[in-house]
Amino acid sequence: MSHRDFRDRDFLRTKEGLFFCVVGPYHPDDRVISYLRYLPDTKGKWRNETTRFKRAMPTYTIPSLLKTFELLKNDYPQYIFFSHVYNILMTAVPKDYLVEHLKPEKKLDKLFENQALDPLQKKVVQFVSCLSELSAIPVSKFGVTGSILLNIHNPMFSDIDITVYGAKNGFRIKETLTEAVSSNDFSIRRFQEEKQEIWIREKTKKHPISLTEAAQIYERKWNIGLFENTAFSIHPIKKEDELTEKYGDKISNPIKFVTIKAEVVDNVDSIFLPAIYRVQDVVVDEEIEANIEEVVSYEGLYDSLAKKGENIKAKGKLERIIDSRKGRIYDRLLVGSPDGKGREYIVLDT
Repeated sequence: MSHRDFRDRDFLRTKEGLFFCVVGPYHPDDRVISYLRYLPDTKGKWRNETTRFKRAMPTYTIPSLLKTFELLKNDYPQYIFFSHVYNILMTAVPKDYLVEHLKPEKKLDKLFENQALDPLQKKVVQFVSCLSELSAIPVSKFGVTGSILLNIHNPMFSDIDITVYGAKNGFRIKETLTEAVSSNDFSIRRFQEEKQEIWIREKTKKHPISLTEAAQIYERKWNIGLFENTAFSIHPIKKEDELTEKYGDKISNPIKFVTIKAEVVDNVDSIFLPAIYRVQDVVVDEEIEANIEEVVSYEGLYDSLAKKGENIKAKGKLERIIDSRKGRIYDRLLVGSPDGKGREYIVLDT
């Protein structure tokens, strides 16, 4: 069995009872890059047997994330971390403060073994069983994250957030879901018209995109939908032996915020976090010397958006990357950084 390190969408419980969600696969030796997701609150909507919790981020946006920075600076400054690799202030859990590392695949194992499940947990087992049967991906390659992983979910309103491990399995589950929703033979379906319109309108309120652009993004969103009328999301995650770098191999040096247009030449890594689009024929909105090779998004809204050969327009932070592994320097556009304050985007340029 390959080594199991900290993976995207794992959760961490700290000494204070805070729950952090792990971001991406690359972390320093002494801490885990993550964002605050839930914290104890006597009026919280989520709960376990002893404690109520509230979401630290009412919406999954950069402005909402920045509010957690302020909370942590004031009450838990040990979780504020300046990365000299990414050259940015971020949040991370020092391993000295880590009490429990919660793994989605382990939680899913327990649900399959347990006979006394609540209605939402039963639905998770049914959903993953259905996905496994349709895709021929073993159940052991799936996991369940979010509030169900933490056992603080509410069957009345909580969603189902599924992980699937391994790059090949990620591509396979994308193909499987696309086929399933188009066949109408299963309990898996896209949002209906009203819910779809709500999703699109909400994205325009929270992100600098138009209704048309949000609708285009929704059309490419293969990994969200409904299973027996419960909303779900699915998140492919690479395993450790599939990663080609480690934290510190690439140093990011910020230059400035720019808007670009470019052609996508490779989108194979756009289903993961971060989503990566390799580009060519880049046109920058101002005169600046840059060799932009890729657009990288930590904002999940823009994953799986552009296909090879399509043109995109993107606003983000221009960074110069020093790659010590390959001994080369190149530029990239980063979307979804705290510095961007929610003003960044990727849209199709049609």
